[in-house]
Amino acid sequence: MKYPIRNLVYEKIRESETLTDSELLNSLSKGGVDLTEADISKTLMDLEIYGLIRVTWLTKEKKRIELRPSIKGS
Repeated sequence: MKYPIRNLVYEKIRESETLTDSELLNSLSKGGVDLTEADISKTLMDLEIYGLIRVTWLTKEKKRIELRPSIKGS
């Protein structure tokens, strides 16, 4: 059974609660999931629209990804 990419990305974010986009890509590639930056960006946007995560820019090239505060306790 193939697990949806959105769920894989969300599980990696939940494990660490806060990480950067490059850390997320490295974590996913270690788990055998190879995604492009465009795929990650679209998935992160979907998760942000659903209200599960928050994405902020640290620098021009780097994003910080964190769980929404209300989700951490669940």
